[in-house]
Amino acid sequence: MATGRVELAVVGGGLNGMTLGIACASAGLNVAVLDREDPATKLGDRFDGRASAIAYGSMRVLDGVGVWPLVADRAEAILEIRVADNSAPLFLHYDHREVGDEPLGWIVENRHLRRALSERAGHLPNLELLAPMTVERADYDAVATLVLADGGKLEAELVAAADGKDSPLREAARIRTITWSYPQTGIVTTVRHARSHHGVAVEHFLPAGPFAILPMTDNRSSIVWTEDAAVVPELLALDDTAFQGELERRFGDFLGEISREGPLWSYPLSFLHATSYIAPRLALVGEAAHVIHPIAGQGLNLGIRDAAALAECLVDGRRLGLDLADATILARYQRWRRVDNVVLAGVTDGLNRLFSNSVPPIKIARDLGLASVGRIPPLKRLFMRHAMGMVGDLPRLARGEAL
Repeated sequence: MATGRVELAVVGGGLNGMTLGIACASAGLNVAVLDREDPATKLGDRFDGRASAIAYGSMRVLDGVGVWPLVADRAEAILEIRVADNSAPLFLHYDHREVGDEPLGWIVENRHLRRALSERAGHLPNLELLAPMTVERADYDAVATLVLADGGKLEAELVAAADGKDSPLREAARIRTITWSYPQTGIVTTVRHARSHHGVAVEHFLPAGPFAILPMTDNRSSIVWTEDAAVVPELLALDDTAFQGELERRFGDFLGEISREGPLWSYPLSFLHATSYIAPRLALVGEAAHVIHPIAGQGLNLGIRDAAALAECLVDGRRLGLDLADATILARYQRWRRVDNVVLAGVTDGLNRLFSNSVPPIKIARDLGLASVGRIPPLKRLFMRHAMGMVGDLPRLARGEAL
């Protein structure tokens, strides 16, 4: 039976929740991370087909809390990005050398990220991982009390909900959300190819949605394929040969022969934004607060910036002797993160709506827009730095500074 008291309880041991827990524990806070999944399942060796884009700013956060050195040799650098509108001759090309020596980002398999986070957490004596563990109820008063499935209770000054887009803690706190579903489904898989990708990420805007080819290690690429939701069941029902044909038709032959590796994933695409990121003794992090379209590959990066910002607010508050759930701390976190999240949510939603259609006047205008950005160096560099997570009011960790 789990019992005790900590300063911070993080509910949800995914990539965002573990990053937050490690950041706070690295700075000296007593932290418990509760996760409903069995660690043995999450840390298994089998490749589950999923990978994540880690922007340069997010790498700095992970490096600052001791995680990046544990996964760097399994990360593939994104050196260039090529954005094209279907078969249009005009395109936008980003080259990392235009903004410095560092890559624009990296692609890392989620299993390697999970292991690196787990390894780092294991070296922090003031971080306790309770898993598998489900929170049955949360009560908020002079302290927060989590009633656990095993009959135990855990008290904390603050609870961070990193429990996903269907967050039970957010729902229990009656925090409203703005939500809608896209008429699209995301298909995720990995392919091996005959030729090297040379660190180039490609995003084709097709009529049904973006088709992204993201460079991975070992001559592989992660595919994030946005498709019309109505046709996805038929696609997934195809035999291997027929599905391979559909994949090749969208992928093209620029990397030679391709073959699919690992499982095939699909998930409905949706938008979610919480009307508040905070409640008494509660803060929302990652997808508990916001879910955006994967068109720019920024979902995890927003969550990592949430974690870095909340950790900074909490550590600064503790240094002032404040309760971690002090209203000024939570208000600072919400004010800080809302702007970044709302702006990027709006941009990704707008881009998806702009490019996921084939109306001729709109297509001509967007193609000219892509080409124009490439011909205005200052604007192009701004967009590149934004993709790198290096624009705006960044947390200290994202700036490469100590927490």
